[in-house]
Amino acid sequence: MTAPNPVITLNNGVPLPAIGLGVFQSSPAETVAAVETAIALGYRLLDTAASYLNERQVGEAIQHSGIDRGQLFVQTKMWISDYGYESGLRAFDVSLRKLGLQHVDMYLLHQPMPNEWERTVAAYKAAEKLLADGRVRAIGVCNFSAKHLDDLIARTNVIPAVNQVELHPHFTQRALRGMHARLGITTQAWSPLGGVNVYMPKRPNAPESAKALWGIPSSSILRRSTPGRRRKSFFAGTSIAVSRQFPNR
Repeated sequence: MTAPNPVITLNNGVPLPAIGLGVFQSSPAETVAAVETAIALGYRLLDTAASYLNERQVGEAIQHSGIDRGQLFVQTKMWISDYGYESGLRAFDVSLRKLGLQHVDMYLLHQPMPNEWERTVAAYKAAEKLLADGRVRAIGVCNFSAKHLDDLIARTNVIPAVNQVELHPHFTQRALRGMHARLGITTQAWSPLGGVNVYMPKRPNAPESAKALWGIPSSSILRRSTPGRRRKSFFAGTSIAVSRQFPNR
């Protein structure tokens, strides 16, 4: 491990590693090696999803790693085609079998379905059931706007522990982060180094400037699967991160 991995305490008291590896667009053939390398480098937060089609390979890498399960924080996501109460519970069982685990640390809804809101609410209620039964340690959402959060919280009992959204120095989501802070929701960033195929080509120095701007203790960030040398470089870069807010834009 090249640098300490800060920990964030979620609104239900569960500790969440601040830095993690996401395996979006990581093919099954390369996922096992990517995750094994990440764990060896010190990553303890692993982010996958039913729709990524690589949960099984993430589970294989965990088994091969030799790391005690209790040291890892594994999160996966329910895809929209499985939204609903009973279908959501079944989707979780499928993900758990593929991962080969006894529990998942955090279970997330992958995105809101405004045109199928009843199914979205029912899916979250299924996640609440999993939390109550001890099959997950925390639940949350991804890509929810402030309105989506308001509407969901009005219909359910557990405030999401996390909202995973696009967040980086070029897209700071100030209003949404403010709402998260008021509600005790942790902001978890995907694409933290500058955007998906949008900003990076225009800003070749974006990764270094992004690392310098990140206030690691206040947010959780996910690094997408990359060659080992780049994963190591990113993890080492957390030692230069400063506790500073994003620009107000």
